[in-house]
Amino acid sequence: MKSSALTTALVSSLIALAACSPQSRIAPVSTPLAQSETVVAPKPSAPEWAFEDSDLTVDPDYRFGVLPNGMRYIIRHNATPAGQGMVQMRVNSGSLAEDDSERGYAHFIEHMAFNGSTHVPEGEMVRLLEREGLAFGADTNASTSFDYTLYKLDLPRNDPKLLDTALMLMRETASELTFNEDSVNRERGVVLSEKRVRNTYSLRNAIDRFHFLYPNARFPERMPIGTDETLDAATGASLKALWHRLYTPKNTTLIVVGEFDPAAVEQAIQQHFASWEGPDAPAKKAVGPIDPDYQGKTEIYLDPSLPERVTASRNGPWLDEKDTIANRQKNVLRQIGYGIINRRFVRLARSDKPPFRGAGLGTSDVFKAGRTTNLVVDADNGKWRGALDAAMGEYRRALADGFTQSEVDEQVAGLRTSLENAVGGASTRSNASYVAAAIALIGDDKVPTTPESAMERFNTLLPDITPDKVMAALKEELVPLDDPLLRFEGKTAPKGGERALREAWDTGMAEKLKREAQVKVSDFGYQNFGTPGTVVSDQTEPLLGIRSLRFSNGLVLNLKPTDIQKDRVMVELNIDGGKMLNTKENPLATAMASVLPLGGLGKHSYDELQSILAGKSVGFSLSADSDTFTMASTTTPRDLDLQLRLFAAGITDPGYGRTGQAHYRRNIRNFFARLTATPNNALANALGGIISDNDPRFTLQSEDAYLALTFDKLRNDIGDRLAHGSLELGVVGDFDPDRVIDLVSKTLGALPGREAEERPYTDNRQRTFTTDLTPRTIYHDGASDQALLRMTWPTRDNKDFAEAARLRLLERVMRLELTASLREELGQTYSPGVNASQSDIYDGYGTFTIAASLDVKDVDAARSAMLATINSLIDKPIDADTLLRARAPLLESYDNALKTNGGWLSLVDRAHSEPDHIERFKKGKAELQSITAKDLQEVAKRYLAPDKRLEIKVLPRSLEPAQP
Repeated sequence: MKSSALTTALVSSLIALAACSPQSRIAPVSTPLAQSETVVAPKPSAPEWAFEDSDLTVDPDYRFGVLPNGMRYIIRHNATPAGQGMVQMRVNSGSLAEDDSERGYAHFIEHMAFNGSTHVPEGEMVRLLEREGLAFGADTNASTSFDYTLYKLDLPRNDPKLLDTALMLMRETASELTFNEDSVNRERGVVLSEKRVRNTYSLRNAIDRFHFLYPNARFPERMPIGTDETLDAATGASLKALWHRLYTPKNTTLIVVGEFDPAAVEQAIQQHFASWEGPDAPAKKAVGPIDPDYQGKTEIYLDPSLPERVTASRNGPWLDEKDTIANRQKNVLRQIGYGIINRRFVRLARSDKPPFRGAGLGTSDVFKAGRTTNLVVDADNGKWRGALDAAMGEYRRALADGFTQSEVDEQVAGLRTSLENAVGGASTRSNASYVAAAIALIGDDKVPTTPESAMERFNTLLPDITPDKVMAALKEELVPLDDPLLRFEGKTAPKGGERALREAWDTGMAEKLKREAQVKVSDFGYQNFGTPGTVVSDQTEPLLGIRSLRFSNGLVLNLKPTDIQKDRVMVELNIDGGKMLNTKENPLATAMASVLPLGGLGKHSYDELQSILAGKSVGFSLSADSDTFTMASTTTPRDLDLQLRLFAAGITDPGYGRTGQAHYRRNIRNFFARLTATPNNALANALGGIISDNDPRFTLQSEDAYLALTFDKLRNDIGDRLAHGSLELGVVGDFDPDRVIDLVSKTLGALPGREAEERPYTDNRQRTFTTDLTPRTIYHDGASDQALLRMTWPTRDNKDFAEAARLRLLERVMRLELTASLREELGQTYSPGVNASQSDIYDGYGTFTIAASLDVKDVDAARSAMLATINSLIDKPIDADTLLRARAPLLESYDNALKTNGGWLSLVDRAHSEPDHIERFKKGKAELQSITAKDLQEVAKRYLAPDKRLEIKVLPRSLEPAQP
């Protein structure tokens, strides 16, 4: 199925830019427009909303409106999470609206929204929100893409005054920005810093791909970040001119979702925005052209950090398909078709001798200018030819021979389950999901409908979901890959160059196809785990009401039923061991643990499991955490039994199949290829060894050491813990406790006896911070203007909760202060980083770190500013306003922590083995409230002496001294 826009598939992840970064029905409050008392603008000839020109029934619990000035708004009451809300403002223009001399200005304007307006002085917007408990970046953010600019405020409380403040600030952004010249000059450095930080091999590759696929199109020349030349030339006047063109009522939509009275929200929107005046929405500028006859071209793009990939592409005209019942049904058929082909690719990639790392077929809209079908093949280095041959064969075989009924059934099962889950959880959908649906309406003309109606449409379509109709719908959209555009990316050019690529394609397309044998699906082979276990103890802790039961085999079950999210159950199994098994003598004991599930189970390969579990809401993963191995998933009450059986099978009969081992080795090779590709990569991969004085447990080992690892070694290293280690299972969500206890007794509770408690691992809980504080320099292979400066101090573990709380609050204070000095005053960095980490694993160990991504020329000045900030915190207490702004978001996080199942699970998962976490949570807010500015000054004095820091700078390879 095609994506709604090219930005959905790629640009949102690589290109969209954020200014701030340092997922019985309620009765309808209003039918759309009809019950609103708002005086709306005269209805234009074209529909105001996509649902007005569709046979799809819009979700009646939304309220839609249009002010007389043309500004649209969308309101929806929702109470998940309870007592919170989201406010977003979408300006329907981005970088595509810029002229040649304005490239990057739409994004620059987004930054200036936080730098002064008629009623809010420069810098005060963020401070105002921080006082209300919104953290800069996490709750207060904005982003700019090709075709929109989006401002976002996540409100921690459904306080009408806070909502009024949010709407006031949105109105300030819409019509009252001042663009003071000094502010522009300061923010220019931040924008250029963001441009510098984002200049990675991935982005450069994406931009080159755009130019190759769409050589005459306009949008590749309008990357939202702009150019150095245009950004350097930006003035307050030139930014304001574009702002006036784009920020108009008719080009703007406001969204408010949360636990608010919709009528009151509507009145508040009118009060704040009815007086806004402006011209008509600007005319849309060209995106393309996207030439459907462009074909037969070949490109080789090389970068030492890129794994090998070949892409075959063809462009076609945009299919102007309105959002209707018929077109949604057609897209379901297409989704199934693409799903079947990509499922075949996955099966090949998981075979004993995989021809490629992965492959995929899909079609995406290029805005509303065209569409592109891509066959993407990821190969092991030097193996591109065999990979391409295999992918071409499967692509051709699918189009020539069609699909089987069993393949269709597998995809239908997954779709049905997804829809059933949506219906089951409809009454507790999150604010974010409703906002996303509103954004899809605004940006993609996709009608927001209810899960129930989607289920009804699916059931109506079911008789028509046949292999032939799936193929027909697929072929209607898919652009045939005849004489396609071929693009190779990787470290080393293929032998024979572009000619070899083209010949490989032509030869592969001419080869005679072979029929493949159909894959038979068996039932899940793990039904009985022995005599059901019995409960030997059952108690409920008094602070949060978490119930803990111990079974006769030693398993501990922690339960917390909630009504936060209907039809959802979160489960987490902790198994004793984890990274405690990594010793100085055997530092890579758990390195392969995360790919163990790819080795399947004793009775089923991983690929077989995917077919067996199709249509089931279960997960199969394993991670090595600090002192436990963890399996975690979100399931439903009806699939909880299967999820528990999957957990039990995973720890009693892991398959250790060679597919997982091969996958691990391919990833290792690609990882080491990117080892120093960016400043962050270079630092992250050297840091552990520097801080630990090369303790092997925390030091990156050689590539050969990782490639030498096998599943046989993993079995020897962790098999005993999987078989005998203590088990603690946490279950949170919508479930009947008695049923869960019964299911657990027949699965994990029925296993042979386990150790009752986690092992102490006393000898392995020692970790030291280097005493060698000599400044270090690391070199990276990224852009020549990129640098990074990091300062780290040793602190302590988290045994003293009061001290840990003070360090946590000091982290927030430091972030505010560094943002003020490095970003706002000097304009040197996009997002300074601060982290206070007090270990609950390693005795006495903790760190406090500050860091900034910089221009190479700014390293010395940034060091001075960072040390000045440190000295200021040591020399005198912070002012009351800074303390308020640092503390308020932390207090709000406590208030809202248990409004999600994930928040509950963080306490339930190990309620037996870590009961102190519950007690700390209960007293955490009071502890934070008791901290004074003087307390923080003392903590800074105690840990952050400038001469006790470990300083590391990361510079471009070109500055590395020549080796003698």
